[in-house]
This record gives sequence, structure tokens and C-alpha cells, in this order.
Amino acid sequence: MTKNSRRYPHAIAHHKRGIAAQFAQYRATGLGWLVAFMAVLGPGLLAGLSDDDPAGITTYSILGTEYGYRFLWIIPLSTLLLVQFHMLAVRIGAATGLGFVGVIRQYWGRHWAYAAVIGLLFANFGTICAEYAGIAAALGMIGVPSWISAPIAAFLICLVVVLGSFHRIEKILLFISATLALYIVDGILAKPDWSAVVHGALIPNLPDNQLGWIAIAATLGTTLAPWGLAFIQSYAVDKKISVKNLRWEQVDVVIGSVLTGVIGIAIAIACAATLHQSAIHIKDASDVALALQPLAGSFATILFGVGLLGASLLAAAIVPIATAYSIAEGIGAPASLDLDSKHFQYFYAAFIVLTVAAASVVSIPGLPLIPLIYSSQVVNAVLLPLHVVALLLIAQNTEIMGGNVVGIKTRVLGLLSLLLILACLLALGLA
Repeated sequence: MTKNSRRYPHAIAHHKRGIAAQFAQYRATGLGWLVAFMAVLGPGLLAGLSDDDPAGITTYSILGTEYGYRFLWIIPLSTLLLVQFHMLAVRIGAATGLGFVGVIRQYWGRHWAYAAVIGLLFANFGTICAEYAGIAAALGMIGVPSWISAPIAAFLICLVVVLGSFHRIEKILLFISATLALYIVDGILAKPDWSAVVHGALIPNLPDNQLGWIAIAATLGTTLAPWGLAFIQSYAVDKKISVKNLRWEQVDVVIGSVLTGVIGIAIAIACAATLHQSAIHIKDASDVALALQPLAGSFATILFGVGLLGASLLAAAIVPIATAYSIAEGIGAPASLDLDSKHFQYFYAAFIVLTVAAASVVSIPGLPLIPLIYSSQVVNAVLLPLHVVALLLIAQNTEIMGGNVVGIKTRVLGLLSLLLILACLLALGLA
């Protein structure tokens, strides 16, 4: 009997059921690779697209509005890192049957797990507030005040997550994520200078002041948010992804990450082609939607507003779920969207408390939310190296991973990526 099965029998049993039976059924029906892929679709797509949340939209918007096409390169670079680290997190989840904090608790002790939970909670709460600020901003465009929109959204999201089954919740989240495609249309409607877009996306242009480096760090932090890395690992375990079907899940990761980058760069392009050219400054994503109307037409404004609402609702569910996973794993409690009522006081209670607290903060009239949103993404960037170091140490540990340890190529790429992240943060500190 393995160490995992002795200490976490529910996780291992949960891990072995479900998808294996689904794959056997698909092979029997002869539906082939497409249906097999659809069986694992979800973790990569949701973890990736939820990075394009209101905090991300605001960050990408500021990047394009303030700096035009100059710093577009940070988005495709962040996307490549996102693919790498999401694959690493999914691999660890598939090999161990445990989420990120669960692995830390089991192999490094509960004190390190508590430290990981505190760090994630510190960074995540500002992001959760950002999601509800996005909901308030989107609905505020049609006259709904934040003290109405935020609490109602929180109540509905809690109902879906607490009362729904894993698969029902996943279907709802995937449906909502489709609204993010509207931003691609926005980028096209803005009629950018495509030669400048290509140049800005492929040729690194380094900032010459601290504000520029803050924009780079915030973009890196919003794309590679530590909560996203924790979420995809825990969610893959909850979905019962195993090593046998890991290759299909890697396709899901690539698709989700690439779509995240495409949507992010479309937002920056739309702002660079319109607001930057007209020297318009913004404070948040709702400012972008309103400012686009005279420059790109009312249709672009509507698309931006609907996309903002969809992104906000998606992330307002996923970020608290990610945090609740980490909290439950940190105290050694079951963490799943399919838990029964006797486990309510741990996983679901954490989700509800985080949701209610964030919605309450956003409902306070006159609260300066934008500094909180933007600074939370810089905090994400600062905490990111610690999370990446932990992932790399876990992934090459034979006691934890068994025969699924990563190869030398992945280790070298991971180390180079870590050095790149540290270089960006060092430049931010020295600027």
C-alpha cells in the first residue's frame, strides 16, 4: 500500500473511478479520440480562460492604453510559460491524486501547507474582489448599482457551486467562458496597425521607467496567477485525471493557454489602436468599454461589456473554488465539488465566506477598487517564483512522483523560466 493510499484513501479511490470507466465506454462505442478528449476537457480551458478575468482585462487594457503596441511581447511570452507550468501542475495532480497544497502537507508537513494557504489567501482575496468589481462595473453600464449587483451575483454563484454537481458546475462554467471570444472580435473591430502588432508581439521592447516595469510585472502576474496553478492541479484531481489520459489533458492545457493569450493580446490591441492613439487614460475595464464607443462604435462597446460580465462571472466562481481547494487541502479535509453535506463546513464554507466577503467589500460605496485590483496582480507576480520553485521541486521528487518525475529537458526549461520571472521582478525593483 502506498503512502498516498494510507493517508488519503478517499483521494485515491476517487481518483481511480470515473474517467477510466468513461474511456472504456468510448473505446467500446468506437467514437475515437475526439470523445476521449472531450472526457478530459475542462481543467486546462477553465484555468486558462479564467486568467482573462476583470483583473486581467484591466491589466491588459492598461498595457495597451498606456504603452500602445510596445509591450505586447510580454503576453505571448507569458502564454508560453502558462502552457509549461499548467502542464507541470496537471502532471503532479495526475501522478499523486492530490492538489498543490495537499502535496505540500503530505510530504513537507502541515506548517508548510499553512504557509502556502496564507500566501495564496493573501494574493487571492484581492483577485476575488476584482471579479465582483468586474460584475459591478459591467452591470453598472446599464444602471445597476454595485450594492445590488455584487450581492445578487454572489448569492447565485453560491447556489450553483454548493448545490450543483461537479459535471453540472463544469458545464455552466464552460458555457460562460465562451463569452470571452467576444474580445477577439473587439480586437478586429479596432482596426489596429497589424504590422505594428506583429513587431510589438515578437520583438521585446524593454521599459525605461518603473511604471513600465510595473505593467510588465502585472501582466506576468495576471497571466501566471498562482491561484490558477493551484486551481488546475486541484481541479484535475477533482475531475479524476490520471496519468493514462494525461496526453489528452495536455491538449486541453495548450488550447486553454493559447486562447488565454489570444484574448489577452486582443484586449491590449483594441486599447492600443483606439485609446492609446487618442491619448485617453483609463482607470478600469468599464472605462475601456465606454471609451471605445466613439472610437470603435457602439457594437464594440457592447461586446466589451458583455465579455467583461462573462469573464467576471467565470472567475468569481473559479478563484474562490481554487482558494477553497487550497484551504481544505491545507487542513487535511476533503476538497471536491462533489462533497456531501457532512463535509460542508470545510470546503464549501471556505467558498461561501470568501464569496460573501469579496461581494461585501465591492458593495462599499466609493471604495478605491482599482489600486486593489492592479496591486493584487503585482502581488501575484511576486509570489509566483515561490509557487514555481515548489512545483519544480515536487515534479522531480521520486518519492512524490514515482516513475512520473519530469525529465531533464523539462527541468532545464523550468529553471530558465524561473530565472526569466526573477529577472522581470529584479528589474521592477531596480527601476
